[in-house]
Amino acid sequence: MGEKKTKKVKTIKVDVDKCNGCRACEMICSAFHSMPKYSGNNPARSRIRVIREPLKDIYVPVYAGENAKAECMGRDKYVIDGKEYDECAFCRASCPSRDIFKEPDSGLPLKCDMCESDPTLEKPLCVQWCMVDALTYEEREEEVEEELKLDDVETGLDSLIARHGLQKVMDTMSRMSKKGTDG
Repeated sequence: MGEKKTKKVKTIKVDVDKCNGCRACEMICSAFHSMPKYSGNNPARSRIRVIREPLKDIYVPVYAGENAKAECMGRDKYVIDGKEYDECAFCRASCPSRDIFKEPDSGLPLKCDMCESDPTLEKPLCVQWCMVDALTYEEREEEVEEELKLDDVETGLDSLIARHGLQKVMDTMSRMSKKGTDG
């Protein structure tokens, strides 16, 4: 067991009653995560998605959470204003059973990073750009056990290994390292 530490938890509170489906949050998020920043706009790169039912005026912003290596067993159904939704529609995880919250070019999982940048933003851009205040940024202190966490490179490699197999990833890395020293 690890020792207890205080951790700052950052969250985005969603008020679905206020969301009008404008998707400004998706646009600014995808622009922020373009390389270089703000150079393009591809909603598939956005870490927030608006689940839409425009004929009934229902819009639910969902932002990307943790990567799930395996498909979950949850297949509950939710009925909102007479329309049935699969539990996956509101899930924040990037998982093998669907393409949402995956980098369109590499297939690597996406996760909301609260627009971490240098200089640090006061609050995520999706919250700043939400003109109807459907998104609210919140911070709170929470006592947690310290755990060993994978860094971004390890998470990316884990995802590639799960998708292509360890041997293929190793062969590719070997081939790439040879190119780097030869060229």
